[in-house]
Amino acid sequence: MRAVDIIIKKRDKHELTAEEIKFFVNGMARNEIPDYQVSAWAMAVLLNGMTDQETTDLTLAIANSGEVLDLTGIVPIEVDKHSTGGVGDKTTLVAEPLVASCGLPVGKMSGRGLGFTGGTLDKIESIPGFNVNLTQNEFIRLLKYEGLVLAGQSGDLAPADGKLYALRDVTGTVQSIPLIASSVMSKKIAGGARGIVLDVKVGTGAFMKNLEEARQLSRLMVAIGKLSNRRVVALLSDMNQPLGKAVGNSLEVKEAIDTLKGVGPADFTEHCLTVASHMLVLGEKAGDLDAARIIAENAIRSGAGFEQFRKLVKNQGGDVSYVDHPEKFPVAPVVRDVLSPESGYLSRVDALTIGETSVEMGAGRAKKEDLIDHSVGIIVHQKVGDFVEKGQPLFTLHAKDEISFETARQRILSGYAWSSSKCEPLPLFYEVIQ
Repeated sequence: MRAVDIIIKKRDKHELTAEEIKFFVNGMARNEIPDYQVSAWAMAVLLNGMTDQETTDLTLAIANSGEVLDLTGIVPIEVDKHSTGGVGDKTTLVAEPLVASCGLPVGKMSGRGLGFTGGTLDKIESIPGFNVNLTQNEFIRLLKYEGLVLAGQSGDLAPADGKLYALRDVTGTVQSIPLIASSVMSKKIAGGARGIVLDVKVGTGAFMKNLEEARQLSRLMVAIGKLSNRRVVALLSDMNQPLGKAVGNSLEVKEAIDTLKGVGPADFTEHCLTVASHMLVLGEKAGDLDAARIIAENAIRSGAGFEQFRKLVKNQGGDVSYVDHPEKFPVAPVVRDVLSPESGYLSRVDALTIGETSVEMGAGRAKKEDLIDHSVGIIVHQKVGDFVEKGQPLFTLHAKDEISFETARQRILSGYAWSSSKCEPLPLFYEVIQ
């Protein structure tokens, strides 16, 4: 079997066999197939697509290119969630403690932010001492005995995905839906997940800009789940405006804490309860979504979810006093409201503009080696459909200096639009695919 023959076969729009895909992925993982051939193959996939079976075979080959965690003897069923990335998306910090407090163990491997979407690990590291670099044994021990663990992904899991993504990023093939789906699902399968809730973002502040692309990706990932004996549900959620109010690392952690205490923003609270409910159904802790919703709401009302978050922080070396007293988080040197320049109904609060501005302010990375300022960010006070008066606070900037404040003020204002007629609020979710 030769790599060039596999490239030609896909170039000519033929379906690859499982054996051919496995050969190619293993050769890539072992550096036996050079980058230029992998790049040519990825472009052929981008242009000609893959069947559901091909994509499933690719997913399993990538998952099996490294270590695959078997958690069947550790927990009854491992349920995970994955977000395709958004602005102000700190859902993991709320949904997973809620679910764990309801008796469903959650072992979460998260990523860091790159570009305008924030990473869960960067957010949780706002808490001094929190350790995300766990060994596999530490990960399994916390999952088994504590029921909740949040860590960075081990390099031993799906190593072929890292190699393939690095090439996709520089060869114009990131957009390939089969390659996106196999990248996401291979890491979940390698991490031992048997049930997976996918939060697929749609809109200006998401990778999928329109509903049809998001549907296509979601259906493919659900199909991969079915063909690989995993239970998968995909939620298509809006990302045309930020989720919740806070954008920026420590600001988002504080909002997550507020939400676990029952005083978070209404849209973010609803989002977390919906995700948690689907996780509880997949994990067989509730027979249907209505029952799951009651369980999740009770976890907020009773404080059980908040206590589970405290335990998570303590178990991984974080300073719990920051959870109990969020005022301890560092405050940016310049904190100031920006007032609405006109009256009217908000018709646009652009997530992409706000996300990119937060990165420029220091809340994210333009390059992997960039350092993050955990204190800077944005608090968005109103959403699409809200009526604002001229002079009313529109958003609050937490900036490192006056120059950063003024640059951010001007740029974010360019992402707002007003209307004299009433505008409908944006939906939180568009549909569910399962």
